[in-house]
Amino acid sequence: MSFSSLYIKEGRAIRKAKGALLIVESIPGVEFNEIVDVQLGNGEIKRGQAIDIGEEAIVIQVFGGVSEVDLIDSKVRFKGETLKLPVSIDMLGRFFNGMGEPIDGGPPIIPDNYMEVNGEPMNPAARQPPAEFIETGISVIDGLNALVRGQKLPIFSGAGLPHNRIAAQIIRQATVKGEAGKFALVFAAIGISYDEASFFMKNLEGTGALERTVAFINTASDPVIERISTPRMALTAADYMAWEQDMHVLVILTDMTNYCEALRELSSMREEIPSRRGYPGYMYTDLATIYERAGRLMGKEGSITIMPILTMPDDDITHPIPDLTGYITEGQIVLSRNLERKGIYLPIDVFLSLSRMMKEGIGPGKTRDDHNNVFMQSYAAYSEGCYLREISTIIGAESLSERDKVYLTFADEFERKFVSQGEFEKRKVEDTLDIAWSLFSMLPERDLRLISEEFVRKYLPKGESGSP
Repeated sequence: MSFSSLYIKEGRAIRKAKGALLIVESIPGVEFNEIVDVQLGNGEIKRGQAIDIGEEAIVIQVFGGVSEVDLIDSKVRFKGETLKLPVSIDMLGRFFNGMGEPIDGGPPIIPDNYMEVNGEPMNPAARQPPAEFIETGISVIDGLNALVRGQKLPIFSGAGLPHNRIAAQIIRQATVKGEAGKFALVFAAIGISYDEASFFMKNLEGTGALERTVAFINTASDPVIERISTPRMALTAADYMAWEQDMHVLVILTDMTNYCEALRELSSMREEIPSRRGYPGYMYTDLATIYERAGRLMGKEGSITIMPILTMPDDDITHPIPDLTGYITEGQIVLSRNLERKGIYLPIDVFLSLSRMMKEGIGPGKTRDDHNNVFMQSYAAYSEGCYLREISTIIGAESLSERDKVYLTFADEFERKFVSQGEFEKRKVEDTLDIAWSLFSMLPERDLRLISEEFVRKYLPKGESGSP
């Protein structure tokens, strides 16, 4: 079939061009998200996608964008299929762009299958609740905000905070206990700078994590439209690894704020009525189509766990992007600018962070029998120490009682030894719990009310507890 046989003749196919969008006269039989070839007047062919279908017109977004369009000589062809990603186990260890094309100089993927990038919705009745612990090697996550297989746990960051270093550390260190051979990572960088892209690529190549990772890199200089497809490409690769190769897949998406900005820009091009702060009213639904691809399915060995990373504009946790993300996901890891100023890495705010699935993933047979008790006692003791730190700035530390001074010291030591951790330091969950117990030895034993006596006798360092 010739190229010209499928477009509307007499130059009436394209009505209007605006940025990366083309307005085309409607023809019957076109489906939502159908792939389109756009032949420009100079003969160049670009791929696009039908994103809005009406009775009189069809809106096409062109991947790669178009700078100039000859409305008379340009033509379009609807291909009768949606955007698909060629998938294979050989994707592990490779770098791709936001359209799923190799960018590492290697050969094209010989696909086992072509998978629809928008995925298929999971049957809620077939979902299994998250239950197995994923060890990140980071104490403040593993000990207090445990990541569980099938969970959606975002990282809320701010401009200048070390979220990229944290993402790279999780990529290097994350494992499913007892099933390391079946664990894979999918990493998607969305709208990042060349320096950031180089950092991630060198980090993956230099640490050996690349061999179990599929990486999709979309830089800030790439077309904005590709930022919409990048996370979907990544999750399609995750779908293949999890549901067809029975692997446990951890997906890290950074930076989802760039994705939402691209969504807002596209909405503005389409002249849609904006919602909160100019973002489209359907942003919640759009984000849900990405995040809800995480989970576990009955009858399937694999799983998909998602850790999206987003930078909060002006550190505002009530901004629409973190706000809507919080409604969809099961908790959040929040980075603290105050801890970062104190030179603490990882600067994770213990009190604002939360993992709603934590209790399902810890305990005997998963981490250790004392994990939940250690978690509760750590929060209680650290919160009291932080409260006394605020009081001491008003009345002076010398006005505190001896007991209060112990808790004040505990808060400092908790940040220095438990929260703070080397960038290349991987701690087993048992090491994390042992660090907490060594800190508990600073406190009066009678104050360990949230820990059972059995665990106190078993794990508290002998002869090191605080004054009675």
